[in-house]
Amino acid sequence: MRWPMNGICAQPLLKRIRVPRLGPGRSRRRPDHVLADEAYSSRGFRAYLRKRGIGHTIPEKADQQLQRHHRGRQGGR
Repeated sequence: MRWPMNGICAQPLLKRIRVPRLGPGRSRRRPDHVLADEAYSSRGFRAYLRKRGIGHTIPEKADQQLQRHHRGRQGGR
């Protein structure tokens, strides 16, 4: 079975994550920030993280940067 590389595999993983607290109380379910490699640089996965309020550091693939550059002013982030 091939897994798609657009963040679909990472979403269930992020739902199962638990971030421990320093003091009393149950662990949090949402991390403050996510680090990922270029395989997770899809628009859908970035939108999922933004919707949940999770900061992210994901480098863009070179072909995505080039495509945005070719679109000119309408292609920016």
